[in-house]
Amino acid sequence: MSAHTVTLDLSHDDAIDAVTAALATQGFGVLTTIDVRATLKAKLGEDVEDYTILGACNPALAHQALSTDPEIGLLLPCNVTVRQADGHTLVQAVDPAELLAMAGNGYPHAELAAVAKDASTRLHAALDSLTMS
Repeated sequence: MSAHTVTLDLSHDDAIDAVTAALATQGFGVLTTIDVRATLKAKLGEDVEDYTILGACNPALAHQALSTDPEIGLLLPCNVTVRQADGHTLVQAVDPAELLAMAGNGYPHAELAAVAKDASTRLHAALDSLTMS
């Protein structure tokens, strides 16, 4: 699976704030925040680098997709990860169009494909905006 990736010279927490703000400019809200580091420490006693999964949702796009096929909810929300690697913070977003293509079962339905492409474009724009200054 491919992901859109940007590298930031921000702390993990600052990157999460920046990503959340950038997603909002593209109509996405963050529905879920999973602190993988804290979870693995609490459940397994394992120490890992900072790693957060943000469940991003654009309500208008989600409504369009769910109205076309309620089972598409299995692919929602769009995941964005923020993690540490080699002294930098990596931000990666799933490609909804690629996920839809991987789902099979006659996908991509033309209307769903258009929604997925729109979501992909918006996610890429949000992440790309983080590297522009």
